[in-house]
Amino acid sequence: MRIATWNCNSIRTRVDRVVAFLERHDVDVLALQETKCRDDQFPMMPFQAAGYDVAHVGYNQWNGVAVVSRVGLEDVQVGFEGMPTWGEGEDAAAEARALGATCGGVRIWSLYVPNGRSLVDPHLLYKLDWLRALREAGEGWLREDPEAPIALMGDWNIAPTDEDVWSVEYYEGRTHTSPEERAAFQGVVDVGFADVTREHTPGPGTYTYWDYTQLAFPKRRGMRIDFCLGSPGLARRVEGAFIDRDERKGKGASDHAPVVVDLTVG
Repeated sequence: MRIATWNCNSIRTRVDRVVAFLERHDVDVLALQETKCRDDQFPMMPFQAAGYDVAHVGYNQWNGVAVVSRVGLEDVQVGFEGMPTWGEGEDAAAEARALGATCGGVRIWSLYVPNGRSLVDPHLLYKLDWLRALREAGEGWLREDPEAPIALMGDWNIAPTDEDVWSVEYYEGRTHTSPEERAAFQGVVDVGFADVTREHTPGPGTYTYWDYTQLAFPKRRGMRIDFCLGSPGLARRVEGAFIDRDERKGKGASDHAPVVVDLTVG
């Protein structure tokens, strides 16, 4: 079984690239982030024509997450337990940042972790609170079923180690690399979710995101911020992983590259 995650940065703009990626790499399940559309605007037909079912949540031109699967799509859940929102009094679903579905016996979560913006912005506290809630939800899932195969996939907006950024000095005093954010990422790992991609995609210089400005991609000025964190029941099944850096090339590319994980049969 092959699963993948990709911040596509607008599914309506890049639907042809995404469907071609699915077919080229024979992907069974894809978690998408930043679809940037409402549910009624999501381009379902190309995916259905390729043999995939789609679960999506999106409300406007911001955020948006989806799970695309050809091996079943069951128990779809918008948002996880205790997930906070930025707007006071909003329903958690309104953020369109987390979507879970069971696909081929694996619980897939497509996650778009909030961007902290800056170290003094209130969004950073929101981001840390969001990750705390994810840690607590994940801990509960494993307590309920320690052997459950769960994949927390998506754009984490955190570079967990110094080798995950092109320049430690450049990111000093910025978000994505602060001790608080890295501790929040580690908190999810500590309750039982392992980074299942790093062993197969060693760094430094192994990135998943390159800004559009200042020729960041050709200059290799990137970050590793897209991950699959797997429960013990999933991590034992991982037999390989890769980052499709080629998808960052060419006209109309997303600023993120897909991360692909291969699993043995459960």
